[in-house]
Parts: sequence; C-alpha cells; structure tokens
Amino acid sequence: MKYDQGDPQELKDKFWKALAASPYVMLQLDQDPDSAAPMTAQLDKDANSAIWFFTSRDNRFAAMGAATATFASKGHDVFARFAGNLVEETSRERLDEQWSNFVEAWFPGGKDDPNLLMLRMDLGDASIWGGDLGVLATVKMALGMNVTDDIKGGFAETTL
Repeated sequence: MKYDQGDPQELKDKFWKALAASPYVMLQLDQDPDSAAPMTAQLDKDANSAIWFFTSRDNRFAAMGAATATFASKGHDVFARFAGNLVEETSRERLDEQWSNFVEAWFPGGKDDPNLLMLRMDLGDASIWGGDLGVLATVKMALGMNVTDDIKGGFAETTL
C-alpha cells in the first residue's frame, strides 16, 4: 500500500490529540525485545517532546535507555511508531502533577513507595500514519473492492 506524504505538523497534532484520548502504547527497550508491554503514557500539554510512565524498580523498564513505542488510536485512524530515551524522572513536582488514583492503584505505598519508578521518555524520531476510511471505503473493503484511492490521510516521518 502506498502512503501519501501528509502534512507533518497536521499529523503530529492529530497524533497528540489521539494519544491524549487513549494514552496506551506498547513500549519496548531497544536492547531487550522481550520487554514489549502495554504502558499508560502520562502526558503534559505543555511538555516539549516528552511523555512519562510509572513502573516499578524491579520491572524490565528500570534498565532504561533507548526505547520504541507503538500506538494505535481508538478509532484506528492514527498509528504511530516513535523512538526515545527512557531516563528516571527525579522531579517531585512532576511526580505530583502526574499522580492520580489510577497510578496509586498500582502503588499502594503512594508517592513515596520505595518500588515506584517514574520514567521520562525524551522523544525523538517518529513515523505517523493517518487515515480516514469513511463509509464508502469501509463498504468497498467489505466487498473485497480496491480502496487504495479512497483512503484519506497520510504518512510523515518527523520528530516529536
């Protein structure tokens, strides 16, 4: 399937909006392919090129380093693969900002749980695919018809 070059900024905006609506990614340490696991991304609309994850100090992600995440939006109209570097986030202010009941459910010891590890992923290169099938293309696909020219969207290689 060929992809039209999309507007990188438009696709980035669409990606961030989709990730905010459903902040779940498959995260993997580049040096440990078996580490791939679903993680919840903690977002900050004012952050520049970073997202955060909560994990435990005995988790494979505690090794930190180069990592890759993959994402599929709820409506399956945005897909992305992005790279970055996982480092320990040491800012208590950031921890307080990102803390929620959902995180606390995993760490009953609270913000001072000795096993709690907050990671920051400093983002780098990304590939983003956007597509809107629409009703006509969906019907054509169900009938086994060619939909190559009916899919609207695009593809961009960019940085986040």
